[in-house]
Amino acid sequence: MTVRVPAKINLQLGVGPLRADGYHELVTVFHAVNICDDVIVEAATPGAGISLEMVGEASVAADATNLAWRAAQVLADASGVDPDVHLQIHKRIPVAGGMAGGSADAAAALVACDALWRLSTDRAELARLAATLGSDVPFALHGGTAIGTGRGEQLTDVLARGTLHWVLAIAEEGLSTPAVYAECDRLRADERVDDPVVSEALMQGLRSGDAQAVGRALANDLQSAALSLRPELGQVLQAGDDLGALGGIVSGSGPTLAFIVADEERALDLAVGLMSTGLVRSVKRAHGPVPGAKVVNERL
Repeated sequence: MTVRVPAKINLQLGVGPLRADGYHELVTVFHAVNICDDVIVEAATPGAGISLEMVGEASVAADATNLAWRAAQVLADASGVDPDVHLQIHKRIPVAGGMAGGSADAAAALVACDALWRLSTDRAELARLAATLGSDVPFALHGGTAIGTGRGEQLTDVLARGTLHWVLAIAEEGLSTPAVYAECDRLRADERVDDPVVSEALMQGLRSGDAQAVGRALANDLQSAALSLRPELGQVLQAGDDLGALGGIVSGSGPTLAFIVADEERALDLAVGLMSTGLVRSVKRAHGPVPGAKVVNERL
């Protein structure tokens, strides 16, 4: 059973004050793009338990700390199934890049194991289980474009017209999400932090399919923290602007940078231009929105 699951970009990430439970109140606009991981699951010998194999990214743990492994266990516990399953993850989403690759794999594992075990769990229950695994996991199930509130797990569909084209600049090393949030708190320690709200300018741009308007409205409250920890990202943002991007933003907690462009031709031009600067490890072209985790084939 193979499930394909997309990466996400945060078109807006509004970070409110720290809550009593240790999370921040968030308002974010998620956007799924066609950079995807594949998670393949196969039944294992009874009593074998869960095993996991990584393909394409050796730095990701292939043990019980992996979110995909945890997702299989959570679904098994909830449904009373013996979790005898082998998972194989084919990584294409950048690791620790602010694109929710680990959360995507968890969502894919939920869908894949549900199909393999023929549970027919309804989507609402899968979303509830997803939220226990991480704030971004429910959106990886959902896909498309959506507003996330709470800690990001409460989703509302966004009416988005047309296709948006992106160039993603991939840094040499990832950034720790907790470290970026901690730096954000440090930078704002002497400021009043209000509850975030959805950008109406962004909503209008999405409704009209106006890439230029979306580019102007991109916003991320974690961007200053990411730039503080990794100042060289500012050079890449400036390079993207100089090369004609309609807008650029740190994706989530970074360090991946997302640049919006008008069409595929301009995406190719920008990708070539960014690589020629020598400031980034690699670039990827992408488009969105795309669906969330879905079965792409069954092995019967």
